[in-house]
Amino acid sequence: MSDLKKEAASLHKAASGLRSVGHHTAKPLQEFKAESHDLDALGALGSLLGAKEEIREGMTTLAKLTHALEDEWETEAKFMGDVSDAFDLLDVLLAAQARAKKG
Repeated sequence: MSDLKKEAASLHKAASGLRSVGHHTAKPLQEFKAESHDLDALGALGSLLGAKEEIREGMTTLAKLTHALEDEWETEAKFMGDVSDAFDLLDVLLAAQARAKKG
């Protein structure tokens, strides 16, 4: 296997891994968002400290950041897939050129 083929396979595998991150974070993120609206677990302590709204805002911010990261990872995965495809094509072209020189 040529070095380009190895690199293409490695990039393809990494891109697939990045694409699957959202599948693993979807349910925990949904649960996290739901909990940000139900902060009763803080009880009186949260009310006394006036922390509920701040905690809710922090949890909302974290959820938004997670979505932004997932979008960034998807973009990165697409780019890695494109580079992998380019390496595959380059490998085919180089092999064809080598055969043409021999023949």
